[in-house]
Amino acid sequence: MRAICNEKYGLPHELQLKEMERPIPKPNEVLVEVHAASINSWDWDYLTGKPLIYRLLFGLFGPKHKILGADIAGQIVSIGEKVKLCKPGDLVYGDLSSYNWGGFAEFVCADEKLLSVKPGDLTYEEAAAVPQAGVLALQGLLCNGDIQPGHKVLINGAGGGVGTFAVQLAKLWGAEVTAVDRFEKLELLRALGADHVIDYQQEDFTKSEKKYDLILDVIAQKPLSRYKNVLNPNGALVVVGGSVKLLLKLAVASLFSKNSDKKMGILVHKPNRQDLKVLQELLESGKLKPVVDKCFPLDKTTDAFEYYGKGLAKGKIVITIP
Repeated sequence: MRAICNEKYGLPHELQLKEMERPIPKPNEVLVEVHAASINSWDWDYLTGKPLIYRLLFGLFGPKHKILGADIAGQIVSIGEKVKLCKPGDLVYGDLSSYNWGGFAEFVCADEKLLSVKPGDLTYEEAAAVPQAGVLALQGLLCNGDIQPGHKVLINGAGGGVGTFAVQLAKLWGAEVTAVDRFEKLELLRALGADHVIDYQQEDFTKSEKKYDLILDVIAQKPLSRYKNVLNPNGALVVVGGSVKLLLKLAVASLFSKNSDKKMGILVHKPNRQDLKVLQELLESGKLKPVVDKCFPLDKTTDAFEYYGKGLAKGKIVITIP
């Protein structure tokens, strides 16, 4: 099979298209023929090995997973002897970041518990854009169980994969949504339902007089004190990603936030079949839609990562595998 391999940390040009042995599923695994896979920020971090502290997770001297790609959509070819939830021929999608990655290839083995039925009306490319970003948005908005109709919600980094799902979900639940991103993405965010948009290059939302019940930050960079200034009493800050320095401070602060009227914490992503089913129902009903910026064929994966690295993508970037 063809696969995109990264033998060492570096920039997109380090990626190589290679012929490899097709994997064989273990008893609890299924073999998926991959038709599409999408790029997430974790793929970029895994490729570059930066910040350096991430190498404690990815591999100190080189990436332990040689094939990147966590979000996949495809068709099951064969199953292990202990598999009960899936069968050959099933069209599925899922996030393999907690398992073995390997999505940027023609075939990949996956634990059946990480896969769900592909939403019927979605193309493979659209389905591949959903698993990680959609589940992160879902869990980020619900992790404190606080979001209610009428709540004021701010989403920073709203024009990316997680953000575009979060804007739609927050609106579905009746929140008043403020979306923050660069100017080029604001029109899209209005179209997705955002009530207010902020160009971060022109305005710092943490210096505003407006207060929020929930801030979901995909690219957190601000000092914690500034977040507190724009949170209502009993408000919550949920951080999906950001600078390592801030994440470490937030990890310490979250230990003491139980005694505060403001909750602050880092979202610990939990890929699972149940959340994918929730998203599947919303996608099939037309209440939620994935935003795909560009699609690249497998042999142009280097170009896809270079485009991702510019930070200009609206929604998701998808790799197609004929």
